[in-house]
Amino acid sequence: MPLVTIKPEVCKGCELCVQACPQEIITMADTINTKGYFYAKVFDQPRCIGCRLCAITCPDVAIDVQVNAVQYQYFPY
Repeated sequence: MPLVTIKPEVCKGCELCVQACPQEIITMADTINTKGYFYAKVFDQPRCIGCRLCAITCPDVAIDVQVNAVQYQYFPY
């Protein structure tokens, strides 16, 4: 089963991942991070299909997706 991990302290709340997710399992949190942004969070993890569109569209590189115990990194920096 795919596992989506969102780093709340890196997320700036642009909501691009929310719009990119075909399963609509990412939403914005009700609380803010230390930078003052409402961050993205996964609310229905078992529905994730592992497409990695959220990680690809994230400009802050705040999302990691693991599929079958393999972590994919699209940004090597």
